[in-house]
Amino acid sequence: MRRRDFLSTSLATGLALGLGRADAQDQPAPAAPVTGGFFRILTGSAHTTAFPVGVTIASAISNPPGSRPCEKGGSCGVPGMIAVALSSAGSVANLAAVGNESIESGFAQADLVFSAWQGEGLYFRRSKQANLRVLANLYPETVHLVVRRGSGIAEVRDLIGKRVSIDRSGSGTRFNAEIILAAYGVRLQQVKVLEVDPGEAADLMARDELDAFFLISGQPAPTVGDLTDRKIADLVPLAGKQIEGALRRHHFFNRDLIPASTYADVDQTETVSIGMQWVVPESLDPDLAYEILRALWHPQNRRILDAGPAMAQRIRLGTALLGVSTPLHRGAERFYREMKLIT
Repeated sequence: MRRRDFLSTSLATGLALGLGRADAQDQPAPAAPVTGGFFRILTGSAHTTAFPVGVTIASAISNPPGSRPCEKGGSCGVPGMIAVALSSAGSVANLAAVGNESIESGFAQADLVFSAWQGEGLYFRRSKQANLRVLANLYPETVHLVVRRGSGIAEVRDLIGKRVSIDRSGSGTRFNAEIILAAYGVRLQQVKVLEVDPGEAADLMARDELDAFFLISGQPAPTVGDLTDRKIADLVPLAGKQIEGALRRHHFFNRDLIPASTYADVDQTETVSIGMQWVVPESLDPDLAYEILRALWHPQNRRILDAGPAMAQRIRLGTALLGVSTPLHRGAERFYREMKLIT
């Protein structure tokens, strides 16, 4: 996908292709060689922080035709480009779309990016996605174990015999929920498993039809905030020797804290997190990838990130390579070399 082609087609063509929609729950339409100046970013469920973060990034890197120049207080994005954030089913769906080049870019958890590129773990029996490349590590995604108040669940082993959603089959949340349950010696057969997305899980919990669910999201997660504001839910800590063992075995996990002020009437909660990475296909034009990163970290675009959701504020050049074990895109390599972050 060459930059000159990417930016050459008219805005009307892009609109005719329907790329301005903010919903991509279904498989995205195949990306044509020319995309009318649009650059799509698959994010995640609207019930997580990934979508609003994607909207913020899209705003920072966009520079629609006719915009006021950056040096005159206008847009400091990629000239002629309109970035669009799309909601999606999450990391696994995003990696599939990026891997088969039906989308320009997507967000995905660091563990799944590496697994898909290596063809191991969740991807052991799937096709290896060797063409995945990373633009940047963005922000930490925190594991939330959300429980219904009054359910009697104070620790992970209390989930035995309870109604628990581990998200949909094939999701990154389910992959990590199974790891956490196993760390505490809890088998799936010991819980009443439901496979629903966070939005449906929250609705079920509000109707007293679900006792607990796992959610991986930046802080604060809107779904969790709504439930705690209504005094429906609480959080269970992920700590102790069991989690220490998981950290040793799975290097993509990092220790994390959910501060006491994050959710109403919820004490500080120990947990773990996973980096959210921005991935693209290897075929993306290196010049375009370079210009996207230059726009993302343009000094004048800091105000856009800082005015966005809390996780957008944590997107920093200094942590852009944190936890990145999958190859960088060639355009990203060039940018980070210029920034002296790699040699």
